[in-house]
Amino acid sequence: MITGASSGIGRALAIALARPGILLALIGRDDARLAETAQACTTRGASTALLRADVRRRDELRTVLIEFDIAHPVDCVIASAGISAGTSPNGDIESEEETFALFETNVTGALGTTLPLLPSMRARRRGRVVFLSSIAALAPLPDAAAYSGSKAALLGYGLAMRERLRDEGVKVNVVCPGFVTTPMAARYLGWKPFELSPEDAAARILRGLARNEAVIAFPWPLAFAARLQQILPEPLRRLGASAFRFRIAPAQRDAEPGEPA
Repeated sequence: MITGASSGIGRALAIALARPGILLALIGRDDARLAETAQACTTRGASTALLRADVRRRDELRTVLIEFDIAHPVDCVIASAGISAGTSPNGDIESEEETFALFETNVTGALGTTLPLLPSMRARRRGRVVFLSSIAALAPLPDAAAYSGSKAALLGYGLAMRERLRDEGVKVNVVCPGFVTTPMAARYLGWKPFELSPEDAAARILRGLARNEAVIAFPWPLAFAARLQQILPEPLRRLGASAFRFRIAPAQRDAEPGEPA
């Protein structure tokens, strides 16, 4: 089961996972783009189920998830739906509305996607939960405080739940990608070192899941730098962060919680 399956990393993961004998539950809000993902997956031999849902509507989402899990026990749920916000081209920080919408999608939406499935996974003593966080969880971006905070929340929660569920047969992994070429990333006006394609990102994620890595952070130079800055003196950390100042261009349409952030 994959949220955010209509574009970006979510779409790339769905296609990479598609093969005969696999049923992919694809969740998103954009019917046309979700159908395109499904077509690409069925071409590779997978079966698909399209579950149109908004991850911000928790009660509605919970019903969809549980009904599907009863009919088709979910082995793995990947919470990749997310949105971004940050300093605008004119220098304004995220608005109150943007900040709350971001946390509702990136944090509450991810938990609303995964928590309803945990009881049945624990009862079956097998399953996997994957949270899509970000390198920004390791190195908070001064021009994206809400985004960085939301991804840090997923990282902390995911690592804690990984240890909590370790002896119950349920694996938990947190993905912390760097810059990936997605529609959302196109709004990012700034330096994007080591930018990867969604397909490359998906391949790295699947390799990390195969090794059951707690934190799947990539590309390694960016991940190493992000971890290093955590132990630097504050003046040096701030100096390093200054290299990643940026602006977020206005969205061309309404934010789509089907686009991985």
